[in-house]
Amino acid sequence: MANCLELKQQILQGEYDAAFAKLYGAGQEIAAQQRERYVTVIDRFADSFGAERTVRLYSAPGRTEIGGNHTDHNNGVVLAGSVNLDIVAVVSPNEENIIRMKSYGFEKIDDVDLSILTPQPNEAEHSASLIRGVAKGILDAGGKVGGFDCYSTSSVLRGSGLSSSAAFEVCVGAILRGEYNGNDMQLLDQVKIAQIGQFAENVFFGKPCGLMDQTACAVGGVITIDFKDPAHPVVGQTSIDLAKHGFAMCITDTKGSHADLTDDYAAIRREMESVAEQFGKKVLRDVDEDEFYAAIPQLRKAVGDRAVVRAIHFYNDCRRAAQLCDAVRADDFDTFLRLIIEGGHSSFEFNQNAYSIKAPQEQGVPLALAISQKVLNGRGAWRLQGGGFAGTIQAFVPYDLLDSYRTAIDACFGEGSCHVLNIRNYGAVPVTPDM
Repeated sequence: MANCLELKQQILQGEYDAAFAKLYGAGQEIAAQQRERYVTVIDRFADSFGAERTVRLYSAPGRTEIGGNHTDHNNGVVLAGSVNLDIVAVVSPNEENIIRMKSYGFEKIDDVDLSILTPQPNEAEHSASLIRGVAKGILDAGGKVGGFDCYSTSSVLRGSGLSSSAAFEVCVGAILRGEYNGNDMQLLDQVKIAQIGQFAENVFFGKPCGLMDQTACAVGGVITIDFKDPAHPVVGQTSIDLAKHGFAMCITDTKGSHADLTDDYAAIRREMESVAEQFGKKVLRDVDEDEFYAAIPQLRKAVGDRAVVRAIHFYNDCRRAAQLCDAVRADDFDTFLRLIIEGGHSSFEFNQNAYSIKAPQEQGVPLALAISQKVLNGRGAWRLQGGGFAGTIQAFVPYDLLDSYRTAIDACFGEGSCHVLNIRNYGAVPVTPDM
């Protein structure tokens, strides 16, 4: 550990450049940007908590869904990847059993007394509830917790489908693992940290999220998650080098409002489960696919056609998520791109979450997909991602088309709507020179 001044000097002298290359990509420009970013957040910690404090650095990435759209809530299979946008935290333990977290851009310091580890109604849907819930989850897992002071900054775009809340949860988990549990990866491995984050969000924050977001942020790289047993998800990890194939990943914010879409999101899960219920099951994963197809004539009458075609999407996209992972592991990039496009069509045509039927005149997601198809013209791949109806799309764009693609997207949705990202092969980790 080093104090704030010593750590700043190490960063400015380039001792962390190799770590920055692993987290954010190679290149002197990227290293310089991250040096400035890290030094700035250390200065802000010093101003808030004292320059003499000994500190450590932590990072947790955002994530993007790659395959398996709306499959996790019916115990399906997903493919997701962490991205090179992250939360960076400067941390110093304290002896007060209080966690104080200040985030850049937010005036309030979250001040959480660890002697109280039950949900507090006044904290619901606020970040303090996530801190308290993660601490409780660490204790329940057999770990130790204690106080710390922290200043963080985040490049994970809020409301963009990149899971800023999950990144925050697993960052807190990584800090408590590092500061009070010797970074014990056997006691608190990355999947356990993800499950603790989900617990905090479900029980303390009050949002009934699945486990995909936290797992992708905690584990890092490209991961496949099989939720057949949600209490013990099977996680497979691999990596992908987009630069090797001459591609960038773009996330476009279509600027659509998520207000009034709760019913649209809930209807997908409800309709998939209504199909399962016809077989005496709770989720589609427990229904044999052949039996489902044989029963379609009866299902149409019982639950309606949209539920049936959404179930078809579920089966196909679970299979496709596994095939996408196989393609990544085999470095078969052509197959990867083909499956991305197929998954996008399935979401649009069968899952039917490209726009809300309550506001059919608002079709930002289909418009972004149409522009992508025109500019890429058979090269690369494009799909909606996440909840759908409004929000973001994802595209894999060859470098030689990147400028024209970004120009076309930004012209339609506003400057800065298209974000060029890379897959990051590290999850929630301490940032050290020798990582």
